[in-house]
Amino acid sequence: MNLNKLMKQAQKMQEQMAKTQAELEDKTVEVQAAGGKVTVVANGSGDVISIKIGKEIVDPEDVEFLEEAVLSGVQQAIAQGKELAQSEMTKITGGLGVTGLGL
Repeated sequence: MNLNKLMKQAQKMQEQMAKTQAELEDKTVEVQAAGGKVTVVANGSGDVISIKIGKEIVDPEDVEFLEEAVLSGVQQAIAQGKELAQSEMTKITGGLGVTGLGL
């Protein structure tokens, strides 16, 4: 195999990965927890964009439930955002298992 050709392919893949990572910041996932009373939106970079909490779930006598619902929603949204990123990167790498992407 020609080393120059291999290096060009690697450079092209790296450029595609950088472009995809930038695009992932604009793609979002939405997760609902506590029966839809907590909604968390995250992007493909794993950043939480917004959290919405329904008034009916806010109970001063049971703050622990609200905390658990929000935490669950955030964890699920981050996980789904990372899955989206992994899926998009796999399209580029063809499942080569490229390390060092922070995914």
